Amino acid sequence: MAAARRVALATDAFGRARDPELPVLIAALRERGVDATAADWDDPAFDWAARDAVVIRSTWDYPGRLAEFLAWTARVGGVSALHNPAEVVRWNGDKTYLTELAAAGVPTVPTRFIAPGEPVELTEGGETVVKPSVSAGARDSARYTPAQRGAAEAHVRMLHEGGATAMVQPYLERIVDGGRALVFLGGEFSHAMRKGPVLTDTGRVDNARVPHPDLVGHVPDAAELAVARDALTALDTALAAGPLLYARVDLALDTAGSPVVMELELIEPNLFLTATEGGVDRFVEAVARL
Repeated sequence: MAAARRVALATDAFGRARDPELPVLIAALRERGVDATAADWDDPAFDWAARDAVVIRSTWDYPGRLAEFLAWTARVGGVSALHNPAEVVRWNGDKTYLTELAAAGVPTVPTRFIAPGEPVELTEGGETVVKPSVSAGARDSARYTPAQRGAAEAHVRMLHEGGATAMVQPYLERIVDGGRALVFLGGEFSHAMRKGPVLTDTGRVDNARVPHPDLVGHVPDAAELAVARDALTALDTALAAGPLLYARVDLALDTAGSPVVMELELIEPNLFLTATEGGVDRFVEAVARL
């Protein structure tokens, strides 16, 4: 298969300002001989059909414009090779996909989804996390103690008032050991990072939180790699998507110390390419092979 010669990295105004890897990737692709450019996904003047491939890179405003964004992926996927594909984006855009992973036997964080109109009744127990099923960067998310159950229920109702489905999960105490982000490029494991907990306090929605605090390199063990690969296999079984250009599998440890999937990041994740040796080169090579 001939290498892609003209590639667009899709971003938006927010991404252009906040994605430090975007200019690095454009420069690296051009050095590789690829005609690469960045374009805002909602730019009506940009000719996506003139590109051999379109890579979704930092379209970070999509959660608030999901229907519009999904329509864009369908259009672009019809005129160019979109990565990741539109059907993967649609599947991954709402975190209800976690129920499919769990049904396929993939260890996941136990999650209850409460749609608008459904009773807001939270179970008794330890600390819980409430967040919308469509979000990014821990936006509109908070952690609650048992004594703050009323505030947690109010958070669910607030999400419902905005038309969002709420997801309720137990707060994993072992998150203090760090969340793991395993990055796959072209279907192959590339590198992993570990980050500190994001929801460090309780009872408060704070959308200014740093989404990846205390980021350091991580060497995943066999169990972590197995769970991550099982999750991607379950995705492929569900959609027959084949190896994806990029995928990030976010894991945490449960109370027994076993890895469980927190999220699959398949749309516009931070891949931490400049934070690991050879990350940019591996990404550029994967794109050049499209």
